[in-house]
Amino acid sequence: MGQQEKVATSLAGAVSEDISASLVPVDEELARRYPGDPGTRQPVHTVYVPGDAFAADTVRSWGDQALAALDEHAPDARSFASVLGLSDELADDVYGRVRAKLEREPIEDLRVDFEDGYSGKDEDADAARAARLISQAYGDGTAAPYMGIRMKCMEAAVRDRGIRTTDIFLTGLMEHGGLPDGLVLTLPKVTYAEQVTAFVRLLEAFEKARGLDAGRIGFEIQIETSQSILAADGTAAVARMIDAAEGRATGLHYGTFDYSACLGVSAAYQASDHPAADHAKAVMQVAAAGTGVRVSDGSTNVLPVGTTHNVHEAWRLHYGLTRRALARAYYQGWDMHPGHLPTRYAAVFAFYREGFEQAAARLAAYAGQAAGGDIADEPASAKALASYLLRGIDCGALDTAEVARLTGLTRVDLDGFASPRRGDLTATAN
Repeated sequence: MGQQEKVATSLAGAVSEDISASLVPVDEELARRYPGDPGTRQPVHTVYVPGDAFAADTVRSWGDQALAALDEHAPDARSFASVLGLSDELADDVYGRVRAKLEREPIEDLRVDFEDGYSGKDEDADAARAARLISQAYGDGTAAPYMGIRMKCMEAAVRDRGIRTTDIFLTGLMEHGGLPDGLVLTLPKVTYAEQVTAFVRLLEAFEKARGLDAGRIGFEIQIETSQSILAADGTAAVARMIDAAEGRATGLHYGTFDYSACLGVSAAYQASDHPAADHAKAVMQVAAAGTGVRVSDGSTNVLPVGTTHNVHEAWRLHYGLTRRALARAYYQGWDMHPGHLPTRYAAVFAFYREGFEQAAARLAAYAGQAAGGDIADEPASAKALASYLLRGIDCGALDTAEVARLTGLTRVDLDGFASPRRGDLTATAN
């Protein structure tokens, strides 16, 4: 091999060194604030169950009720596809996957609710019972992948109650075997970043009291007030809330009805596709981008109950809202009734099945190019494609074997494309 030709430059090496030295604080800030997606599974939904109604069989009961709704109102693939407008090519596959999901894993994320949905008379007892039942569920394999509570908020009127319920619940988990890996807490009605800071102090105190690693307990921030989007000084308060969480924030959840009411939207028009909702979620999405904090859409209050006609109308609405959210990169939402599960999974499965082959082909082409092929693509596109395929696998829309067959990639390969290090992504893109 011949000697490499020397290239002329005009700047001394010290210039680059000085510039790099000046940007060290920025480099550190980027790494701290924007670590990227954690690469863990994100549930497609969160189910809310009142603390006084939560029982040992809640997960299975919701699945059975959802299956019964299918049996009564859409007993076969063709009838279900007709309600939702699914193509003939997708009908059998989606319907079969929905039924299998409801039998195997009907709920991906469950929150025992001690806030708006709670009307029990003994919150201490209900919080302790929730801890015991969740611990037992993880122990016997009947738990949803993610489970936890929504406590009352940090406003003065209910602050002490929220703190006590959090303490009782977490203490109960510790007494029954420790904190499960799938533990999730949701802090509602956050208006000021200082309320997030206060909750962080609470979790720090609990971790110290129980000898846990610092930072072990994370939580979601629920966005339900206009002040959480736009602060009094005109800045995006939600961005400050993420920072105030000190690395503990795992999600931002949009509260459809509280937020809409806060803005004066009349009840008939309070929905996740209202322009006010779109604005709030867009701000949340931009604030969370790159931080590792995930955004969740809200819910619909139109329940699929009553006559078959009413159920079909509610299913069409829920399916459409879910597909709309997925197209806007809100990969998680809330489900408030067992009858929402069939259309949640139908929408999610159709979303991934429809785009699967094209996404797999594009990623396979990129991987081939990276190995010396002649097809070029952007690293950011490869990241998005791999993330799409991984989400599809995690929820059951796609099978690992079929993804591997069409892409030639393993799960480890997909994880590598989906979560590149910052330096790798920027260097490859230039």
